[in-house]
Amino acid sequence: MGFVQNDMSKPVSERLGFDPSAVNKLSFKDILKKIGPGIILTGIVIGPGNITTSAMMGANYGYDMLWLLIPIIIMGITFTISSYRISIMTGLPILHAIRNYYGGIASGFCGVALFLSCFFFTLGNITGTGAGVNLIFGIDWRIGALIMLGVLAFCYLTKGVYSKVEKGITICIVGIIVAFFATIIATGGPDGGAMLHGLTHPVLPEGSLTTALAYISTNAAVTAGIYGTYLGLEKKWKKEDLFNGAMTADAITHIVTVVLISGAIVLVGAIVLHPGGISIKAPAQLGDLLRPFLGSAAPIVMGIAIIGAGFSSLLGNTQRGVVLLNAGLDKEIGLESKPVKILCIACLAIASVICFAYGGSPTQLIFIANVATSVATPIAGLFMVLILWKKELYTGYKTPRLLQVSMTVCYIFAVYMTFIALRTQIPKLIGSFMGG
Repeated sequence: MGFVQNDMSKPVSERLGFDPSAVNKLSFKDILKKIGPGIILTGIVIGPGNITTSAMMGANYGYDMLWLLIPIIIMGITFTISSYRISIMTGLPILHAIRNYYGGIASGFCGVALFLSCFFFTLGNITGTGAGVNLIFGIDWRIGALIMLGVLAFCYLTKGVYSKVEKGITICIVGIIVAFFATIIATGGPDGGAMLHGLTHPVLPEGSLTTALAYISTNAAVTAGIYGTYLGLEKKWKKEDLFNGAMTADAITHIVTVVLISGAIVLVGAIVLHPGGISIKAPAQLGDLLRPFLGSAAPIVMGIAIIGAGFSSLLGNTQRGVVLLNAGLDKEIGLESKPVKILCIACLAIASVICFAYGGSPTQLIFIANVATSVATPIAGLFMVLILWKKELYTGYKTPRLLQVSMTVCYIFAVYMTFIALRTQIPKLIGSFMGG
């Protein structure tokens, strides 16, 4: 694929061509120029699934699960920094590094797992865009989803259209951020004591484990960091950027923006819906989140925001899934390549059939799909942990012991949450399609 693997038998300074400890830190202005992949990853993560899961968590459990923001910050930064470090130290993006150390079967298996994770995320995004159209026009969400998929296919096949659409989507996402924070202000703000208690007292209320997993897997998964190593190639990051602060700043920017947005949605759910015992089971209830600030216009604004977030996430996430699958199989990974575009359209077509066959509420499918995205972490994360602990990566350089320990602990935590939650959710998902 054109990647040049570093000679792991040499000390780090010879392998990289410079002494990492002698690299000067960039100024704030220069770091801003380097940041990029993290912003793209945020646009992918903040989709209908994130909005729905965050709103569900606030509506169902109030402030009780705000503490999840803390492990999400730690996990998100750890997974992303670990991905960047492995990529720079080996000279290979993650899946190619896995192929180098553990062979084609391992990298192919990881590529398929990551693809399935993204594919489930696509289910939520397709359903979400349909739910957004339903909020605005009141038509069947399936019809709304078909309309948006037609626009998406047009963007994939037509040059120059995507950049224009992306600007409009960015405005929609910025609008939803403003709307949620304005709603927090309009309601008088959160209960400070309850909010502090929720942040500092970790509890899992009865029946909340699945919601917790969906929230974690949406906001902090190894998929984002792994894809970031391929986006870094597009950004033309240099090896020095691992040590001058650029990659660290990019990782922190990504997870902080994600937490600020999803955390605000949780707070609005806790303030607006939880006191009335309202749980989210239909798209119309998502519009209720913004009523304190926007009144009768809330469903329309929420619909536009969900369409924007879903469309943006669909464009990026579908590409992400195909790129990671191809990387695992050692195939073409260029975002503008014809094979990647064709596979993206094929994935959207298959995902649409699955979505339309689902008999339950679209918001429930969005939630279930978000839970299912967690399949990637136990598989790809294991190989990342193994590579990160290899002594040869740090020959002649200080071993990042804190990162190694943090990656291992975060991985074990993610695997535990995934196993417990999927044990109950996968049968429910299968049953919903079987009519059970």
